[in-house]
Amino acid sequence: MFQLKRISKDGIPNALQKAERYRLLNQPWLAESICSDVLEVEPGNEDAIVVLILAITDQFGINTAFDLNKARQLVNQLKDEYDRHYYQGIIAERQGIAALTMGRTNDPFSAYEWLVEAQSHYERAEGHRPQGNCDAILRWNTCARLIMDRHLEPRQEDLAELPLE
Repeated sequence: MFQLKRISKDGIPNALQKAERYRLLNQPWLAESICSDVLEVEPGNEDAIVVLILAITDQFGINTAFDLNKARQLVNQLKDEYDRHYYQGIIAERQGIAALTMGRTNDPFSAYEWLVEAQSHYERAEGHRPQGNCDAILRWNTCARLIMDRHLEPRQEDLAELPLE
């Protein structure tokens, strides 16, 4: 259909600035496209990977065509262990928030599970955090507050015994 055009290597810094700007303007699909262009030219560009993860997760709960697996695969490309755990936490946290806010499919049980998963990733990230970096702690606390403020609880499995025939 169309042959995509490649950007130049020296255009990457400006392209990444634009991608960040589009995220801030609540146009994550544009940021996603730009990051894809950057990664075509420089596949290991961690700044582009991070912005792409955030652009994908910005669409959770808005765009039903989001790709959770793509975001998770991108996280695995990050070299730093702190970053891998932190961004896995971001993915889970944003899934939890989407489960809470999606109109007709509001699912507090799934939200709880996603938020607890996010906290688990943030705790792992905390163990590898650079000195002075409290981001994982701040995100863990945000998840805890969401759970407490919304009175979220885990699913209750029906433990009643089934009658024997």
